[in-house]
Amino acid sequence: MWRKTTVPKFERPRVGLALSGGAARGVAHIGVLKVFVEQGVPIDCIAGTSAGALVGGAFAAGMSIAKLEELGQNLRWRDMGKMTLSRLGIQSNVRMGDYVRAHFPVARFEQLPVPFAAVATDLHSGKAVVMSGEGDLAFAIRASCALPGWYVPVIDAEGRQLIDGGLVANIPSAAARALGAEIVIAVDVNAGGAAFLGPPQSVIGVLLQSIILVQRTAATHQRQIADVVISPKVGHIRWDEMARGAELLAAGEEAAREVIDQIKLLINPPPELPVPPRWSLLRRLRRDKQPAHS
Repeated sequence: MWRKTTVPKFERPRVGLALSGGAARGVAHIGVLKVFVEQGVPIDCIAGTSAGALVGGAFAAGMSIAKLEELGQNLRWRDMGKMTLSRLGIQSNVRMGDYVRAHFPVARFEQLPVPFAAVATDLHSGKAVVMSGEGDLAFAIRASCALPGWYVPVIDAEGRQLIDGGLVANIPSAAARALGAEIVIAVDVNAGGAAFLGPPQSVIGVLLQSIILVQRTAATHQRQIADVVISPKVGHIRWDEMARGAELLAAGEEAAREVIDQIKLLINPPPELPVPPRWSLLRRLRRDKQPAHS
């Protein structure tokens, strides 16, 4: 007796976002997300660093684009931190955790409708600490956003002092891959550098430009891990200019629309084009792991 065979249905690749740090510039991530939702781009997982952790965590928690836009235009530094007497920082960012619990639809990793990872840095070892899967989402976002020297380090259950993830993975492409992303779309809000500074005119200016150069060099590898990199044109906006939310949102939208066709083609290539080898291999591996049916 002949047994009918079926051709395995094409499975689209799993799409992950890697949202960079960038303080106020992180509002541009919301513009990118808005375009993705409008255009039906699937988002299967998100990794975020610093500002990218705040925005990515909100979206992963189920916050609507309308609410995210409201957050991007109304959020202020006073919502994030308050002065402290600690010798380890000027402010504590406990308020950030309170904000997450008050405004996010859910505040634990286990409840997230979209898998999410937040990246922080272990101040002692200098290694990346990737938080995902289970635990307090508000704590993870606080840790990822703990800008050294300004915010007091956040202490985890293991006693580690955690600070801003931008020191080790400002574009968390590797963390998105670790969540199972087969296509990684990175959003780098720092690609434009600091055009507002102009040529250095002082020792402080040289120091700031040097830090920017080091961070950009470190981000090169992280950009290469991604399949598509979106770079909103926000180099003229300072990292502390929260009041320019509308402009940052528009920049994110514009940058996303410039590459949306490329992204759609990558996710759903037309039949006449060969399937990218990476996705073909991953699908074959998944198929081989499935139990055989008699």
